[in-house]
Amino acid sequence: MERIILGIDPGTTVMGFGLIKVKQNKISLITLDVLLLHKLPNHEMKLKRIFEKIIAIIDEYHPDELAIEAPFLGQNAQSMLKLGRAQGVCIAACLSREIPITEYAPKKIKMAITGNGNASKEQVAGMLMNLVNLKEIPKKLDATDGLAAAVCHYLNSGKNNTVEAKGYSGWDAFVKNNPSRAK
Repeated sequence: MERIILGIDPGTTVMGFGLIKVKQNKISLITLDVLLLHKLPNHEMKLKRIFEKIIAIIDEYHPDELAIEAPFLGQNAQSMLKLGRAQGVCIAACLSREIPITEYAPKKIKMAITGNGNASKEQVAGMLMNLVNLKEIPKKLDATDGLAAAVCHYLNSGKNNTVEAKGYSGWDAFVKNNPSRAK
């Protein structure tokens, strides 16, 4: 069975997204990119553009599932509220097309990809190069953050597909015991 997973790193300045295809327990990259929103005049127009972009992605790629990064409380509560709205618009767009949604905390995504919940954006992007045969790291790492959500969902959706499920102590142990999955 083949399925397509859309991963989104929501944002109101830059929204990252990536799509993967899963076929016979192998993942392959479909696309990844960013939606730049900084030139739009206000928050409402940004939300409208996010909704339109997600609908366009759905219409073009027909994803079966959405994996989205959850907002986290940083230093500014106002920023978190805006981020939560952006995430809500992404979810609403997918729900309007009856696409199932799974939300992941940023640390869970980083842990699934790198084995370290505190990994940097650069470390996540570097590991994704190996996992999905990414040719080069994009200029905006929001794109790889969106892709990471999709890959995290794949790794967490199957029986014993997670690093945690098999009790590995870290990424090195996982790679040693699963060389075919780290290529």
